[in-house]
Amino acid sequence: MDNVRVRFAPSPTGYLHIGGLRTALYNYLFARKNNGKFILRIEDTDQTRFVEGAIENLINSLQWAGINYDEGVFIENGQVVEKGDFGPYIQSKRLDIYKKYVDELIENGHAYYCFCTKERLDKVREEQKISGQIPRYDGFCRNIPLEEAKKRVENGEEYVVRLKLPHNRDINFYDIVRGDITINTSDMDDQVLLKSDGYPTYHLAVVVDDHLMGITHIVRGEEWLPSTPKHVYLYEAFGWEKPTYVHLPTVLNKDRKKLSKRQGDVSVEDFRNKGYLPEALVNYLALVGWSPEDNNEIMSLEEMVEKFSFERVSKTGGIFDLDKLDWINGHYIRSSSTERIRELAIPYLINEDLIDERFAHENTEWIDCLVETLKENISTISEIPEKSKFIFSEEIEIGEELFNEFLNNENTPIIMNAIIEEISNIEKFDLEEAKTFMKKIQQKTGIKGKNLFMPTRVALTGSEHGPELVNILYLLGKDKIIRRARKVIEKLS
Repeated sequence: MDNVRVRFAPSPTGYLHIGGLRTALYNYLFARKNNGKFILRIEDTDQTRFVEGAIENLINSLQWAGINYDEGVFIENGQVVEKGDFGPYIQSKRLDIYKKYVDELIENGHAYYCFCTKERLDKVREEQKISGQIPRYDGFCRNIPLEEAKKRVENGEEYVVRLKLPHNRDINFYDIVRGDITINTSDMDDQVLLKSDGYPTYHLAVVVDDHLMGITHIVRGEEWLPSTPKHVYLYEAFGWEKPTYVHLPTVLNKDRKKLSKRQGDVSVEDFRNKGYLPEALVNYLALVGWSPEDNNEIMSLEEMVEKFSFERVSKTGGIFDLDKLDWINGHYIRSSSTERIRELAIPYLINEDLIDERFAHENTEWIDCLVETLKENISTISEIPEKSKFIFSEEIEIGEELFNEFLNNENTPIIMNAIIEEISNIEKFDLEEAKTFMKKIQQKTGIKGKNLFMPTRVALTGSEHGPELVNILYLLGKDKIIRRARKVIEKLS
């Protein structure tokens, strides 16, 4: 495919939604697959919804996810900058461009000035609802002669500019995911193109920008499907070739409703803070609405590029399954180096007051062992503090049932006393000492196998299940082992 150019064009109205990240990902995969260009444009024409810091968050989220783009809006030295030959890439800097094209539409009879007040429009919509009609603009200003309209504008009357759709005409376009689509203009509205504040609406700006920036494929969420016929008509009104459309299925929750903040985490930032790895989130999101031919579920970004095609994108909404994401994230955690997981885990451990910066700096071997001990059984990095509390706690609770099953017998005091005696004689209880420790207890007591290991595990951890005992011994250290063994002896006496 020659000269493919795609764009991700979010509005800076808050943190990047994971549905937005998936749209960006599909744009990226398609561009890379076809040796094309991927552009980041910021659509900020609705200034009432602008959120401070949202542009920076969008860019940081994309960078964290490894979704790199070729031109558009970037952050350099803490500043928002634009790079590329088709700028500005922030819509609020393009107002003069939009005005020029609005004027062209008016002169050519494809748009008109509308002077209707909000009160009139509200009244019309209310009457339409009462009579069972679909609420839409009734064309009241559609036939005002252009000269008269211009005079009213010059006299300072407030106005908007509306698209002048032809009556009862089929608008046709092809969507790669959904096939041929036809919508009649009788089912459409004379959309506002330029608002009274001088800012364009999405419908005008998106068409002008996509044309001037040479966008070949418009890849966006299916919520924009009903607006597409208006955009197609605008391309025709300007005499421009329309791009190819791809409308992606919505990301849904398990109840098959649109993923929303009311049901929990929805922003990339939320998942990042929970300790999901970027490659896991990206891998999972790719599968929410698309599947490769080989049905392989674990893929690097490079493998996704190689396998991706819009023909395999589903028409129906993709279900966001947190359990599946956890499974994929767990896979990537286990595949990652201990050093990487250690660096990611340290802030969570510090945040829970389990360690401090100095401890983290001076005890990397100990933290590495903690990570190695836990990483087989976690789905997110944020689980590490909770799963390791039995290591850090000064005291542990042993349930009565567990105590009676594993500790309330004649062997336990022998084992506990042997542990206390043996470890008291070891000056530095490191990992090497921990590896041979239980063998020494076995030799000392003559107790072996399950009869030795289960009481030891329950006494030291408060659980019959868990990570390798050697690691637990090393992580607990000499003093905690002695204290926990003594507590069991006290309870038995």
